[in-house]
Amino acid sequence: MACRITELVLDCADPQRMGDFWCEVLGYVELGWDGDDLEIGPPGTGFGGPQPTLILSRSTDPKPAKLPLHLDVNPTDRDQEAELERLLAAGARPADIGQTGQEPWHVLADPEGNVFCLLRRRVNPVPATPPEHAA
Repeated sequence: MACRITELVLDCADPQRMGDFWCEVLGYVELGWDGDDLEIGPPGTGFGGPQPTLILSRSTDPKPAKLPLHLDVNPTDRDQEAELERLLAAGARPADIGQTGQEPWHVLADPEGNVFCLLRRRVNPVPATPPEHAA
């Protein structure tokens, strides 16, 4: 038996703003609040589903210059350039972390400056309900 990632926690100044942004990016929905923490996740499955939920945890701690972990996202229903336009319209902005411009991915930042990458390859969306396991 192994572990599985069920939640990712991101400290942020404004959980609602970040939740709105990441719901738009990932096709997630608001699952609920626990104090100042907002949990978002896949519609119809939420916690424990095939994808991890995202907890946006209010924090006033100073943000480190660079997070030691970043997210990579892939388009599911359009090509990379069309997805880039969608993400920019949702509030992402280009980020310069020293890339050459020849990379096959785009480096972006969310509304609070957390860096993530938009990769080129299209992937299938995760089904809303996990498939039944074979007996």
